[in-house]
This record gives sequence, structure tokens and C-alpha cells, in this order.
Amino acid sequence: MKVLIADDDPVSRRLLQVTLSNSGYETLLASDGAEALRILEREDSPRLVVLDWIMPTLDGVDVCRALRKCALERYSYIILLTVKGNQKDIIEGLDAGADDYVTKPFDLIELKARLRAGRRILELQEQLIASREQLRFDATHDAQTGLLNHEAILEALQKEVLRTRREGTPLGVIMLDIDHFKSVNDRYGHMAGDLVLREVSRRLQLSMRPYDSIGRYGGDEFVVVAPGCNLEKARLLAERLCVSIGSKPIQELAVSIYVTVSLGVSTAVSAKSADQVMRATDEALYIAKTQGRNRVVVKAPSDEVLLMKESDA
Repeated sequence: MKVLIADDDPVSRRLLQVTLSNSGYETLLASDGAEALRILEREDSPRLVVLDWIMPTLDGVDVCRALRKCALERYSYIILLTVKGNQKDIIEGLDAGADDYVTKPFDLIELKARLRAGRRILELQEQLIASREQLRFDATHDAQTGLLNHEAILEALQKEVLRTRREGTPLGVIMLDIDHFKSVNDRYGHMAGDLVLREVSRRLQLSMRPYDSIGRYGGDEFVVVAPGCNLEKARLLAERLCVSIGSKPIQELAVSIYVTVSLGVSTAVSAKSADQVMRATDEALYIAKTQGRNRVVVKAPSDEVLLMKESDA
């Protein structure tokens, strides 16, 4: 773990650097409070900080106050080094945002013990943040496929539709489902069906752009939200997805399972709402399935007729 040492005394600074480096810490040095604050404001700033109280430009207490005002999510654990040992000074330092203090002349063994305590607190915070992010991921993603879940993909679509209406940028939407998926479950079992869902999801993700969104709409249905795609570009993306799924079998132990997908494509340019573009996309998907499956059909939200001839993959 990195430790910032801020001390205007070069002898004290060097002693701390050698001692903490020998204890396995990566050390960064600052000779005054202003330099320390600049380092601490960086994204890769150290989480453990040893600040001398009395320094030029900004003293240790000033640095504490400035850092705490930033309200950064990644917490920095600050230990003040001070010759001020009376109760009033200690309270001032802690109120300014310091987490601990060591009086000078300091004992190196005590300082290292206090750093270890700070490290435990920082590690606990990392665990809490990781748990929070996992809960957030679980709330927005489908557990089986790892894709956005039903609510999250519709929310992504709504945001992009609003952006399209505001900025006039194109937006393609694709809905697809796996052809005859029930027969996969009936013939090979539900475990094989789960494998097919996961593999189809993986192939879809590999065929998409980083800024596209894809979600499991329900069952074996998926929705793709493709910003910047007009009908033609969205059709080409859908063709690519169609080929990526049907071009090679999915291997389940000794069994090769061939699956294809049907895809409906629409655009949000003329749509007044996310519901309208979803209806058009769903209608295009229905046409694709009734006309033989394993194909792409394109339809605009405001049109009752097919805009482009469907193409077999």
C-alpha cells in the first residue's frame, strides 16, 4: 500500500521513508503542505498519509481541512505528526479531519502500529464499496447471463430515446429471440438450455460495440440498444448478430447444439416514446418468425409496412 510522507524536515522525511519502505510500503514524499495536497487530489493518490503538523505554505491541519472538503469516496487515513501534545491541539487536529496523531519525537514501532490500524480501516472500506457495487450490479443485471435485466435495458432505452429526441441523433433498437428454444430444453434438458442462453449472450456481447447496451428482455428474448445507428446500420448490426449465433454450434459435452435467432429492427428517430419503438421492434421480430425465422426484419415505429426486405443470414 502507498503512503504519503509530508514533512519539511529532510532528515525526518528520509527516516520515515527508509523505515516504511523496509516495512513493505510504497512511499511518496512531499516537502510541504501544498505539494502534499496536490498529490492527494490525484486519482491514484495514496490512501495512507503521514503529515507533519508544522510545514510551510500549508500546515498539516490545513491539508486535512482541504482534503475533507473534497468529500472523496476513496477515504484517506491521515496521521498527524506533531510536537503539540496538549488536549486542545489534539482536538483541533482531529476536528480538522485527522484520524490519528503521533507526538514528536515519535516512536517508529508505534507509528507502524498506527499505520497498520489505518490500513485495516481502509481495507474494510474497500470491502464495503465492493459489496455495494456487487449489490448494484445484481440489481441491474440478469443472474443467468450477466446481461442487463428487463428493467435496466428498458431504462437504458428510455435514456437513449430522450437523447435522440433532444439531439436528433439516430438510435437503432434490435429485439431477438432464439429460434425453437423450447425444443432445446425438451431435447437436451434445461441445463443445456441454460448453457445455450449463456453462450448466446456471450456471442452477442462479442459482436457489439462497447457503447451499445444489451439486456435479457425475458426468457430467450434479448434487446439491443445501439446509439448512432440508423435503420441501415442497425440492420447490419442485426445481421452480424444473426451470423455470430448461427455460424457455429454450441458445444455441450459431446453434443453439438445448433441454434439460430430471429431479429426485429427499428429506430427511435420517429418514435415519440420508448414504448412506441419497442412495439415496432416487436412487430418486426414477429414478422421474422412468421416468415421462416433465422432472419432480420426492419420496421419503423410510424410505419405499418416493412421498410426493408428481410435478409436471410
